[in-house]
Amino acid sequence: MKVAFATQDLKRVDAHFGWAKNIAIYDLEPEGFALDQVVAFEGDLKEDGDEDKLAPKLDAIRDCAILYVAAIGGSGAARVVAQNIHPMKVNEPEAIESLLVKLQDVLKGNPAPWLRKVMAKGATRQFDFEDEDA
Repeated sequence: MKVAFATQDLKRVDAHFGWAKNIAIYDLEPEGFALDQVVAFEGDLKEDGDEDKLAPKLDAIRDCAILYVAAIGGSGAARVVAQNIHPMKVNEPEAIESLLVKLQDVLKGNPAPWLRKVMAKGATRQFDFEDEDA
């Protein structure tokens, strides 16, 4: 599963989604995790109420199941959820690697129903139909 992190320094979740300089995207499995890509955003990232600044960020995270942020506005959260991505807010800057290790431990156990659902994002559904030509 892919997990995105709003980050200014590429080490911690320390950015508001709309103002983030970077979105770090990791591939996470119960056995481990690896950096997939970093999407950098340039330009004026100040608070300005400009909703168009969200479009490239939403596009960058479209394949992700979870988005970690320091903060996110109501409109941004609604647009993230509309893409079937679960936003997670941290109360203070937290190391991305620490969050990945915690999430990895949850995946190894018995994940909550909401997490099982987001883990299935992008997975192909398998159906087992019996041969009807009998």
